[in-house]
Amino acid sequence: MADTIAALSTPLAAGGIGVIRISGDDAITVADKVVRTTSGKSLSSLKGYTAAHGRVVSDGDTVDECVALVFRAPKSYTGENTVEISCHGGVFVCNQVLRAVLSCGARPAEAGEFTKRAFLNGKMDLSEAEAVMDLINAQGQSSMKAALTALDGALSRKIDELCSVLLSAAAHMSAWVDYPDDDIPDLDFTVLRESLLSVHEQLSGLLSKFDAGKAITGGVDTAIVGKPNVGKSALMNMLSGFSRSIVTDIAGTTRDIVEETVRVGSVLLRLSDTAGIRETGDVVESIGVEMARTKIERAGLILAVFDGSGDLEQSDKEILELCRDKNVIGIVNKTDLPKKADIEYIKSVLGEIVFLSAKTHEGEKELTRAIEKVLGTDKIDTSQAMLATERQRRSALLALEAINEAIEGIDLGITMDAINVCIDTAIEKLLELTGKKANEAVVDEVFSQFCVGK
Repeated sequence: MADTIAALSTPLAAGGIGVIRISGDDAITVADKVVRTTSGKSLSSLKGYTAAHGRVVSDGDTVDECVALVFRAPKSYTGENTVEISCHGGVFVCNQVLRAVLSCGARPAEAGEFTKRAFLNGKMDLSEAEAVMDLINAQGQSSMKAALTALDGALSRKIDELCSVLLSAAAHMSAWVDYPDDDIPDLDFTVLRESLLSVHEQLSGLLSKFDAGKAITGGVDTAIVGKPNVGKSALMNMLSGFSRSIVTDIAGTTRDIVEETVRVGSVLLRLSDTAGIRETGDVVESIGVEMARTKIERAGLILAVFDGSGDLEQSDKEILELCRDKNVIGIVNKTDLPKKADIEYIKSVLGEIVFLSAKTHEGEKELTRAIEKVLGTDKIDTSQAMLATERQRRSALLALEAINEAIEGIDLGITMDAINVCIDTAIEKLLELTGKKANEAVVDEVFSQFCVGK
């Protein structure tokens, strides 16, 4: 028997309405204790998917007007009896309604507990549940579409498809090994190897798109670096759309790291405008320079800015070396002035460069295209299955390793038992990805990242 939980499912802030969600075996009974319908009918007498206008009462006093929406198990979000009470969206009012519900037998829901119950009741698998939070956190069209695709089960269907191939192979191998005297067709190792290669190719494809997918759904830590006075802060302000960083002609104006989250094309960038990298005797500025070096090492994307109107200096060349072999775009700034910088040298180290005037915004579209190209988001189809979390990536990676071992085993002629163990391991890891074989600790970790009302 599932105990009854309740929580505010809308933000705890003033708004048009607030929604208190109640779920569990006694959800409708609890709601009946606090809602007096205008028609006089009890909520318990209503069919599922029925709404009733009324008042929320507590200790005989009216708290607020409301609309109560009744869902009956299993046709609800959680798969349990559920009531959603919509009231006026004041913070105090919502808290009073929730308090009334809790005083009548419900307990406060834990983080993600409504969706966890939906998972446990078979309404969705673990990858679809994770898509719920991605949808809530979506900050653009592409990330929203990717989350909806996952919520619709695209990744689950892909994993089920791969599991089906592996299960078929494992079953045939087991029967062939365990019942050698029965009339079971001989194993065709060429066909088995081709099946494993097909799974390998598809898993590799999912893994190869992970970083680009994360750039769309989760964003990328991005460092804007360069020597002093090359236009880093002007670039930050251009991408932000407002004056986020101080811009002056004085070198060393930016001493600390200024941060802002912006959307560029389909990508969410968590920008860090760093201190200009140079040798300095200023203690405070030198700390900022060291922080900038650290950002270069840790950033998922680097926007390295150079002054196109001046000769490259030693500090420019040092920055080029720091950025070598990283996800970096060289930005030759100040194209509104005559060019003097050694463009070929910059290109030889970084590869991808963009000409830009942060002052006039000339070249902004080219920068957007370059960012999407470097991160691989220009090739991402958000209508296709994608791995969305590190947990999913790890499961897919372990499954791929097991498949590789199985293929190697076939090539080396090792026993079928050993190969079957590898295939079983791959199946287990894929089932963990969708939650069909995930342990309790994994499930708890997934839902601990949810907001309370979801």
